[in-house]
Amino acid sequence: MAPTVTDSARPGYGQLLRTPGAWTFLLPGFAARQPFAMLTIGIVLLVEHTTGSYGQAGAVAAVTGVSMALFAPQSGKLADRFGQRAVLLPGVLVHAASVSALTWLALAEAPMWALFAAAVPAGASVPQVGPMVRARWAARLDGSPLMPTAAAFESVTDEFTFVVGPVLATALCTGVHPAAGLIAEAGLTLVGGLLFAAQKRTQPPVVRTAADGATAPRASALSVPGVRVLVVSFLGIGSVFGGMQVSITAFSEQIGNPGINGVLYGVFAAGNMLAGIACGAIAWKSGPLRRVLIGYAGLTLAASTLWAVDSALLLALVGLVVGLCIAPALIGGYTLVDSLVPATARTEAFTWLTGAVALGQALAVTAAGRLTDSGGASAGFTVPLIGTALALVTLVALRSRLAPPRDPDGTADSGRIAARSASGVDHRSPATVD
Repeated sequence: MAPTVTDSARPGYGQLLRTPGAWTFLLPGFAARQPFAMLTIGIVLLVEHTTGSYGQAGAVAAVTGVSMALFAPQSGKLADRFGQRAVLLPGVLVHAASVSALTWLALAEAPMWALFAAAVPAGASVPQVGPMVRARWAARLDGSPLMPTAAAFESVTDEFTFVVGPVLATALCTGVHPAAGLIAEAGLTLVGGLLFAAQKRTQPPVVRTAADGATAPRASALSVPGVRVLVVSFLGIGSVFGGMQVSITAFSEQIGNPGINGVLYGVFAAGNMLAGIACGAIAWKSGPLRRVLIGYAGLTLAASTLWAVDSALLLALVGLVVGLCIAPALIGGYTLVDSLVPATARTEAFTWLTGAVALGQALAVTAAGRLTDSGGASAGFTVPLIGTALALVTLVALRSRLAPPRDPDGTADSGRIAARSASGVDHRSPATVD
């Protein structure tokens, strides 16, 4: 049952976190979603250590990202159809085993083809915990004014994951052992994933049949034009994460201070998280599409200065600004998806966006690795600029496809909007589409 909110009370984080059962899936879910933030940088640092090449390290990480991008939506479909527990239990076991195998092969200086072979299941089995947590919130808060707050909270959690994960992996790889980051990633996935899967009471109900007993038709979330536009635009966000990870690492070594790598990336990720907190706390009058466009414009402008930085302090300042611009784009995109797809395809839609970030990150890691090998960190920093600029052009050109479907009378056609209206919630608040 959705928690009640009095008319005088503005929905906020405090009320959201008092939702019955919320903490039982939030805490294990946070641990289990670390792979997305730790896996790429862990692979880059380990493989670069054993091969001496950022290009080869980026290629292995790219295979993992591509594999995740291809398999993540299928995981979302299976979770919508059979339940999250049925997908998570085998998934976390396969992931832990695959990452362990990849780590052993890298330390044994195995040939590249062997690393690529191990990277495929490591990426394909990354548990899609973030989308699953979002689906649990939606199931418990359906029709509640706390739904927009939950969407913002989850985006903030994603940002915080990108603060903790890469910094933790970098600190372990540089301060303990080059393989420590991946070992910790596998362990967190296994423990957190099993604990999350054990929370059966908060799992969204599975609807397998229609009212007449026949199999219910399930249209893919990707059949919605707006979802396809957002998937392409989220490749740009991935290009920022991947390009920054490789280029900051190369920059730190270039200035003779590799230990500052984690600090510089942490400042970038902290800006991302702080902007996410602000986005969730502000009662926006502008719609998510406008915020997405503004976020991408700011992101492109900030990324255009990265290639010219020549000091750690300047990189920290520019990285902070770049991080601040990511949250409006990311949160706005997830908010738009909630208005574009039916509830039966929500988990799949979220995994398409998550997979797009992973694919963009993988492509960026590969490109930045090769550019860094040949032209230094400055060349690698051009990757976030190119990725965000292309995403911005796509959004501007196809923004009309991001409006929710409408009835012939011109009103928005959405079951969620109807539910919110019936509960007394103005659907034109944070979810309004410009």
